[in-house]
Amino acid sequence: MVTNPVTSYKKRANSSIRYLVLICFLLALVCTGCSKDEPVVRVDLTKRVEVTPSQPARAITYAYLPQYSHSVSFERHRRLVERLAAATGLHIRQVFPNTFDAHIKMVERGEIDISFSNPFIYIKLAEIGATAFARSIESTGKPDFRGQIICRRDNTKIRDIQDCRGKRWIAVDPSSAGGYLFALGHFIEQGINLQDFSEVAFAPGPGGKQEKVVFGVYTGQYDIGSIRNGTLSILKDRIDLSQIRILAETRAYPGWVYAARKDLDPEIVDKIAKAMFALTMKNKKDAVILEAARIRGIIPATDADYNPIRDLADKLQLSYYME
Repeated sequence: MVTNPVTSYKKRANSSIRYLVLICFLLALVCTGCSKDEPVVRVDLTKRVEVTPSQPARAITYAYLPQYSHSVSFERHRRLVERLAAATGLHIRQVFPNTFDAHIKMVERGEIDISFSNPFIYIKLAEIGATAFARSIESTGKPDFRGQIICRRDNTKIRDIQDCRGKRWIAVDPSSAGGYLFALGHFIEQGINLQDFSEVAFAPGPGGKQEKVVFGVYTGQYDIGSIRNGTLSILKDRIDLSQIRILAETRAYPGWVYAARKDLDPEIVDKIAKAMFALTMKNKKDAVILEAARIRGIIPATDADYNPIRDLADKLQLSYYME
């Protein structure tokens, strides 16, 4: 094959030109990055500072005593927790203890900052340093609530409270106020003691205990059950409520209480309390939050508000002190 010398020359010339253009481009980059007037900065590599990444602020934990299933607890308080976080600028999140006892222990270990519990659990929490700062206004418009004793409507063997003797009783939990202790106090006032029942059982498993009591009576596994007022409405789409009869209601006791764990910063408690007290049913957005939580408002509370619960515990000869 014969190479044309003219063509070969042109190729070499074009290659040389491209090479020169590349050299000029690189020199231009170097020159634009340097200046005779720019001072030289010397770096002393013997001097170093350790940089620690900033840690996000710890979340404030909020827990609703697990009287209902976790899904019910979440939906009831999700909007309230979101509002408190927005109003205070704090990072607040819900946590979900499985049992009443777990709730108490988590408060004691500092894993629950803000506890929303029944009054009997509160007097236990107070013994480990928790402090009441707010209480809920119930759907009745009052800051107190009652227990209810229920049976099947078609149970012809139970006509009044005295007929509960010798029957099978299912309650929520030994530490449940409306779901056990209020009812126990009512029975004792009527001259009926624990030994007068053929069986006293408590709802099994974590969460959903109020519902399980109703189901236990509805299915006929137990003759009577004790729940807090307001529970039946939760089950209106799951069972035929016309088959359940409210046999008796207990006297009213101080309602559910918000307590801050021991050593929680008072400024944080004050911010949360003010945000709670600002909620009102007169405001449409607030009303949605309160209705979801099944309350009509939140008002200030003190530890002394719960002395009637301590009196009930003494009457029932129950120890509410942590061992």
